[in-house]
Amino acid sequence: MDENTILDRKLPFSLIAEQSLLGSILIDPECLNELADQVSSEDFYLAEHKQIFLAMRELYLADHSIDVVTLIDALVRAGVYDKSGGEQYIRTIAEVVPGAQNAKDYAKIVREKSQLRRLIEICGDVSDIAYSEQQDAEHTIEYAEAKVFELAQGRDTKNFRHIRDVLVDVYAHLHELATDKSAAQGTPTGFSGLDKVLVGMGKSDFVLVGARPGMGKTSFALNIATNVAQSTKKKVCIFSLEMSAEQLVNRMISSEAMVDSYALRSGELKPEEWEHIAQASARLSGCDILIDDTPGITVTGMKGKLRRVDNLGLVVIDYLGLMSSDRRIDNRVNEVGDITRNLKIMAKELMVPILCCAQLSRGPEGRNDKRPMLSDLRDSGSIEQDADCVMFLFRDEYYKTDASSDTEGNIAEVIVAKNRHGSTGTIKVGWIGRYTKFRSIAESGSVPEAQP
Repeated sequence: MDENTILDRKLPFSLIAEQSLLGSILIDPECLNELADQVSSEDFYLAEHKQIFLAMRELYLADHSIDVVTLIDALVRAGVYDKSGGEQYIRTIAEVVPGAQNAKDYAKIVREKSQLRRLIEICGDVSDIAYSEQQDAEHTIEYAEAKVFELAQGRDTKNFRHIRDVLVDVYAHLHELATDKSAAQGTPTGFSGLDKVLVGMGKSDFVLVGARPGMGKTSFALNIATNVAQSTKKKVCIFSLEMSAEQLVNRMISSEAMVDSYALRSGELKPEEWEHIAQASARLSGCDILIDDTPGITVTGMKGKLRRVDNLGLVVIDYLGLMSSDRRIDNRVNEVGDITRNLKIMAKELMVPILCCAQLSRGPEGRNDKRPMLSDLRDSGSIEQDADCVMFLFRDEYYKTDASSDTEGNIAEVIVAKNRHGSTGTIKVGWIGRYTKFRSIAESGSVPEAQP
């Protein structure tokens, strides 16, 4: 392709689609409710159309009628038109379409042209960075992948968002909450008491589960992963840095089939246990659970894999202490801080909760009350800062040498020590050690019987 051909190319743009969309809103302003998540002022190519759309939204938010007279007045006050200008053009776009029934189709065209223009701009930015050779290839590829992924997810962050645009999105969300109460819930953990405190795990939340070794944090994370996969029908990705995929699935089968974990490891299984395993395997195979057991994986490595997963609902990482930073950092405290910051950024980019297990220091061992505290988080105070929610697992029987750790009547505590979106507190759950299973406790306070 020669240079003249390149210069002759024009940015994608549809004049008639933009005019038709604005005309539809003039005919039926209520369609703005349905268009809130489809198009924004930045999607319009002509600056004049951007200003007209912004004025329409301003009138809509102020609960004023939208017609030729009120719109012209708003545009004059905004300095877009003078008192004598603009009226003819507004009347023209109102006459372009016969009705507002195709507004969504017009919005789709406007949005698609906007995405193509943005893609061209992203490619130009990436090309400039590559030509400059100021960044290494890995970071340049990561930048390109992140930008294209944001664009594909409809969350491109090129420009500031005017509060008018954000307000319309908030209105749409409030309308959704009013008509569908379940929309207020985040991703449920499957533990009723915990969900009451957290109101589910929010999109883009970085949730940390901390405990001393042997408390059951891996089992707790796997129980939540299975619950989410079964209840939401979304994909759950598990990064297991400590155990192989086979060991992890063995744990899940033990928990789901209510078969003794020792019997699974030794192969000493009774006929009825084989039946329970078959039933549990059928349920688990129907869940979209993806497992990656790459040792020492970095956040960049995780991002690359997760961006290719559609319908993602939850990410589980077991555990933080075995992760590596993308950068070479000699100080482990600073390295963990870099990892947790990037995990929070990844949660925000993917718009899904990330549940990460973490080891605690020996601090609780030296106290009379051995319940964990935020200061017990190992390696870095940035963990506490970056996490939206910090939960600790505590079982009193863990510290009693005369008590069996797999007694079915064991009670565990989930201590919500930090909750950026709400209250903190302690929730009691049942712990069935030989099945590596946590269970909700009924309102009566009793642990449900273990039934496969």
